[in-house]
Amino acid sequence: MNPDANAGGADPAELLDAVTEPVPRVRETIDTRRRAAAAEATVPRQSLASGIHRVALPDDEFAEVVCVNCGTQSRGPRCPTCEHPHRVQDRFEADLGVAGLVTDRGILHARNEDAVAAAVVPDDNGQPETIVLVVCDGVSSSPDPQAASGTAVRSGVDACLSALAGDRTAEEATAAGMAAASEAVRNLVGPDGDAPSCTYVSAIVRTEPGGRISVTVSNIGDSRAYWLATGESADEQPARPGHPGLLAGSQKLTVDDSWAQTLVEAGAMDEKAAMADPRAHTLMRWLGADAGQQPWSGDSIRTYYADTPGVLLLCTDGLWNYLPGATDLARRALGVPITEGARALVDYAVVCGGSDNITVALTPVSGAR
Repeated sequence: MNPDANAGGADPAELLDAVTEPVPRVRETIDTRRRAAAAEATVPRQSLASGIHRVALPDDEFAEVVCVNCGTQSRGPRCPTCEHPHRVQDRFEADLGVAGLVTDRGILHARNEDAVAAAVVPDDNGQPETIVLVVCDGVSSSPDPQAASGTAVRSGVDACLSALAGDRTAEEATAAGMAAASEAVRNLVGPDGDAPSCTYVSAIVRTEPGGRISVTVSNIGDSRAYWLATGESADEQPARPGHPGLLAGSQKLTVDDSWAQTLVEAGAMDEKAAMADPRAHTLMRWLGADAGQQPWSGDSIRTYYADTPGVLLLCTDGLWNYLPGATDLARRALGVPITEGARALVDYAVVCGGSDNITVALTPVSGAR
C-alpha cells in the first residue's frame, strides 16, 4: 500500500486498535526448532556474567500470555489449564536504555518472520562502551523463514561479542558475525533439502581510544542501516570499504542487494522506476543453504565515524517500503526517548498498511567525546 493511502481517512489510533485483533498462528515445526537450537549451539558465545546485556526478539516462547478462554496467565503455545491455543503476540519491544527495539507482525502476515537482537557491552566503569545490533527479515518464500531470522540474529550478535572479546577490530567482529549467522542458517536445511533463508543487517557502535565513536555496518539483502540527524540530509554516498565515512546529515548507510539496486547501479533504470517494478525486492544475496558459503560481497562492511550526535537505525523493508528517505525517518524518530522513536516508526508503517513485518532497532550516538 502507498504510504499516502490513508491520507484524509480514518484516525490512525483507530487503525492501530483494529490491527490488534488475533490472527491464526502458523508455528514452525518441532524439527525446525531443534535444528535452530543445534545451529545456534555451534556459535561461540560471550558470557553474560561480564555485565553484557543481551536481548533477542520475538521471544514469544518466553512471554507471559493471558488465556482468552479462562484467564490463566502462562507461557507457551497453549494454556496449561484449558489447553486453549494462546493468541499470538503481535508486537515485542525491548528498551536497553541505549537502544530501543520493536518488532511487529504488521497486518497482512499471519506471523512475524523478522527478528532483532542487541547486546550492550560496558566499560570498566559500567558505562556502555560497545553496542551490537542485528536485524534479519525471513524470506517468506522459503520454509520456516522465522527460524532463519531468529537463528541469524542470535548467532550474529554472539559471534560479534566473542570476536570483540578477543580484541578483534569492529570490522573483523562484523565479518565474524556475518560468517556465524550464515553458517547457522545453512545448518537449518531440512532432510528434504528445504532451506530457510533471511536477510541480514548489523551494526557495531564503539567508543574508540581517544573518544571517537565508530559505527561499523554490514548488510546482506535489503534490510537497511540509516543515520538520522537533525537538519538536512547528507549528499554523501555510503562509505567505500576501507575508507571510513563521516556521519553528518541523515543518510542511508548500506546498499541493497536487490534487483532494483542492481539495475540502478548498471544505469539501466533510475531508482524510482526500478522500485516501481514488481521485481524490485528480488534478492541478489541472502543467508541460507542455497546462498553459498559466502553470500556477502567485498563491500558489505562499511565503517563511519560520528563526530556529531545522531541516531543509528536498522530496519527491515516493512518500514522503509513506506519511509525510504532518511530525512523522513528522522522527522518521525528524533526528539523523543529512543524506544518511543522506534514505536513511532513501526506505528507509521502499520497505519500505512502493514503489508509486511516491521522491525526497528534504534540507538542514539553522542558523537566524539
